[in-house]
Amino acid sequence: MARRVEFVDTSILCNLLAVPGKCQDREKVIGELRSKREARDCDLLLPVTAVIETGNHIAQLEDGHSRRTCAERFAAVLRTVVEGKAPWALNEVEWDAAHLSALIEGGNTGSSLVEHACNWLGCGDLNILIERDRYLARTSGLTATIWTLDELLAAYA
Repeated sequence: MARRVEFVDTSILCNLLAVPGKCQDREKVIGELRSKREARDCDLLLPVTAVIETGNHIAQLEDGHSRRTCAERFAAVLRTVVEGKAPWALNEVEWDAAHLSALIEGGNTGSSLVEHACNWLGCGDLNILIERDRYLARTSGLTATIWTLDELLAAYA
């Protein structure tokens, strides 16, 4: 059986970090993370896109105290990634012309970035799909999905 990899979406990271207004499924996500770690049946990867989108959600919080405390939690989680202590590893991507071309073309989804935008799939979600596609292209013997609460993204996951 092929080793399974799951890319952690922004919706999951926001719930784990308790980002106000973005964490209504926090207990469910914490339980799922606990189950994934106990089962040890997949590796979790943190896409660069999820890091950027989560940081943007935090920076847009109205309340300055919440913004600071959430940013501090976020920075602490990112430190655990750097130190290799997080439950996931960073998906290291090369942001180059090939990546940008794949994004414009919509990767393996069958629709372009423009078509996705017209159908409400944002560039961040599409980029997570491109990160996954490019990861699969440089590895072998793996299956890769996306751990997300976003129904539209889940349709492509």
